[in-house]
Amino acid sequence: MSDVKLDKSSIQWKQEVTDWREAIKVSAEPLLQQGKITENYIQAMIDNIDNLGPYILIAPNVALPHARPEAGVNERGIALTVFKKDVEFPPGTDNKTDTARLFICLAATDSETHLNFLKGISSWIEDEEFINRLLETDSQEETEDIINEFYTKN
Repeated sequence: MSDVKLDKSSIQWKQEVTDWREAIKVSAEPLLQQGKITENYIQAMIDNIDNLGPYILIAPNVALPHARPEAGVNERGIALTVFKKDVEFPPGTDNKTDTARLFICLAATDSETHLNFLKGISSWIEDEEFINRLLETDSQEETEDIINEFYTKN
């Protein structure tokens, strides 16, 4: 789990967006500001969904935006954004429209880092109470407290 650490500058609470493309951009903004990714990486994440469908929807209410490292990852990183309202994605292969509110944006430098991130994030997703608490937060501070509490517990 040590590879999946969030600092305050990588957490965004209750952002509002108009569509899934904007949600990807907003969720990636901390990584862009920290110089961990390029604009090309953000565009690659959007292009992947346009080409492959909403494969980033990994659990109810959870999206995991990411792309290939060579698309513009300078340094590994992770950012978490909780949106106020459901973000609707285009229908997938099942022709169902799905939504998410919690976006965990990944920037992995290689396959090993990507797998380590996924391993750490899986412990978040398996903890339904943790996810629900994040979705119900009322402030940036509360969001940070929930994440810190999770790290302390685990």
